[in-house]
Amino acid sequence: MAREAKTAPDQFELDGLKELMELMEKHDVREFKLQRGDVRYVIRRGPQEVMSVTPMAAPSMPAAAPAPAAAPAAAGGAPAPAAPAQEDNSLAIKSPTVGTFYQSPSPGEAAFVKVGDTVKADTIVCIVEAMKVFNQIPAGVSGTITKILLSDGDPVEFGQPMFLVK
Repeated sequence: MAREAKTAPDQFELDGLKELMELMEKHDVREFKLQRGDVRYVIRRGPQEVMSVTPMAAPSMPAAAPAPAAAPAAAGGAPAPAAPAQEDNSLAIKSPTVGTFYQSPSPGEAAFVKVGDTVKADTIVCIVEAMKVFNQIPAGVSGTITKILLSDGDPVEFGQPMFLVK
């Protein structure tokens, strides 16, 4: 495809671009990348592929378990509502999603909360990692942490109690 240069060497020729797009369509090429010096061209055709994630329904509880399932977290990251725990009228802070439980923002750092700490509804108590997304979980209730029910790296299920608050 020899052509006489009608434009400066660093400019892309419109006819060449049209021919390239036709070849992409003919050979079903979705993306083409070209770099000339410090100028880079990326040409894409067709719809962009988008991965959609649909949350799975919460597993049904056995008939022997009287505790109701917690509502899922709202899109704004609201925590699952705290529910009364069986022990001494404490409230349970439950996981709003399935994932991996972490007590601190990163390894080696101090835990968000420990037993005896006072929390408010908006206090971040832990992180639950779900599909490489680290979700900060607020307490959702006010009170004092009386028990931490999980350890770092433990898997956590939707609606599973993580902390007890009095």
